[in-house]
Amino acid sequence: QVQLVESGGGLVQPGGSLTLSCVASGNILKIRIMGWYRQAPGKERELVAAFDNGDMIVYQDSVKGRATIARDDAKTTVFLKIDPVSPEDAAVYYCTADVMQRGSESEGYTNYWGQGTQVIVSS
Repeated sequence: QVQLVESGGGLVQPGGSLTLSCVASGNILKIRIMGWYRQAPGKERELVAAFDNGDMIVYQDSVKGRATIARDDAKTTVFLKIDPVSPEDAAVYYCTADVMQRGSESEGYTNYWGQGTQVIVSS
């Protein structure tokens, strides 16, 4: 089994900085895609930023220039920094990853999601 655990959410002031972390653990052989989505009240879940198929990085247009996604050398932890934060960044942020498990290579990749971490933007 695989777990994704997010941290770093909370209250952030407009114009401030936000850093989220996501740690993937468990029976991991490979991670193909890993990144962040978010969902604001009444809106659909949307991609924020992600590592896609290796080292390619994708960003949602609304965070380009403000967001940076990074990962550790083991590629099992990803970080998301948004600076400056705007009120539109308030949402529940979810970490997601496509993972191939050891001993299950024939099954390919399985998509996993974390439980989410809430970001509130308020002065």
